[in-house]
Amino acid sequence: MSTALFRGSGGRRARSWAWTSLVTATVGALAAAGLVATAGTASAQSTLADAAESQGRYFGTAVASGRLGESDYVATLDREFNSVTAENSMKWESLQPSQGYFDFSAADRIVDHARGQGMAVRGHTLVWHSQLPGWVESLGTNDLRSAMNNHITEVMQHYQGDVDTWDVVNEAFQDGGSGARRDSVFQRRLGDGWIEEAFRTARSVDPNATLCYNDYNTDAWNSAKTQAVYDMVADFVSRGVPIDCVGFQAHFNSGNPVPNNYHETLQNFADLGVDVQITELDIAGSGESQAEQYGGVTQACLAVSRCTGITVWGVTDKYSWRSEDTPLLFDGDYNAKPAYHAVLETLGGSGGGGGGGGGDDTADCTVTYSETDRWGDRFNGQVTVRAGDSAIDSWSTTVTVHPPQKISATWNGDPSWDSSGDVMTMRSHGGLAAGGTTTFGFTVMANGNWTTPTLGSCTAS
Repeated sequence: MSTALFRGSGGRRARSWAWTSLVTATVGALAAAGLVATAGTASAQSTLADAAESQGRYFGTAVASGRLGESDYVATLDREFNSVTAENSMKWESLQPSQGYFDFSAADRIVDHARGQGMAVRGHTLVWHSQLPGWVESLGTNDLRSAMNNHITEVMQHYQGDVDTWDVVNEAFQDGGSGARRDSVFQRRLGDGWIEEAFRTARSVDPNATLCYNDYNTDAWNSAKTQAVYDMVADFVSRGVPIDCVGFQAHFNSGNPVPNNYHETLQNFADLGVDVQITELDIAGSGESQAEQYGGVTQACLAVSRCTGITVWGVTDKYSWRSEDTPLLFDGDYNAKPAYHAVLETLGGSGGGGGGGGGDDTADCTVTYSETDRWGDRFNGQVTVRAGDSAIDSWSTTVTVHPPQKISATWNGDPSWDSSGDVMTMRSHGGLAAGGTTTFGFTVMANGNWTTPTLGSCTAS
């Protein structure tokens, strides 16, 4: 039995979240010829998530826990994406900063928000040489092996039923022409078998999770690093080592552009019998050049039936880890860039993009949620109501909290509750002009449950 100490929700409630994996016959047929269908059933979809789902894939983004209090950030996240990856909050130094002490609070906030919105969650990452707390580096062989397996076990058990896919091992091969394993503490102490051991441990903890190896600069098929990773995956598959997926980070710039044989790389890995995912996509640049590359990467995924989805590494340029390169789909004001429209159109969608974090303006009204304040026992939520293309005289929506949570105060609306006290219906004081917005707020007593409240649809008259 583990003697680990925990801070956070103290264990997750297991849930079953089915993920769409059907790929249309049209895409499959054209993929064999290296082509991609961009019309058909996705033609009416106006968000990245909906368009990708109509093609049997997800479209995700990396999320920073500290940004979930910003309304435009949350509005764009909730509107456009159906999968999230914690940008930093699930890395070893964040979850287990000192040996045996686990702090899940920041990661829990991301997972709770995602699950409240019906999004899938990719776990990133269980074992990585970077963002590793100093105490790990000082361990001897036996203690390091025990610590690695314990970390995998505690983290996966905490999120079992909530996280459906894990980057079990991240970036274990070095750059350059050698194809060698990276000189990490795990490689030095545990030898070549440590990656296999990590995957076997992960499978024993959660037999239902999708287990991935994730790396960068593995995009060009003929590179030594790509070939080394391919050989490892082929060996694992041949010997029954539990690996389900290979993640391709896809950080591109002028010095490392999207390779002409990118589709070939994805297909060759998929032919081993594993899924492939584009896991950290960002492309430096702007305008049509950037848009063309984003469209090409999306095409490559659609052309490979086992490419199950794409994750871009961030919501907006202003918070990107390489913000000076403006590498994402939304600019610093949350306006959709040409790259966004290129991706959406490649997925078969049209329109979309919102504006400044707003909702779908073709509807009568839309609602988006953000958390604005948090204290030790409560938090404040704010809902933005936006009118569509026509003025509305009144609006209403519901907010559902998750027991034992209770709403203790409200402002800027007329609330009522159902018999359980868990579902609040908020009605407007007045109308809104076309495209106009208003907000209402409320305080939730958490009572130990920090799950994000669930919004109903907006009804206008």
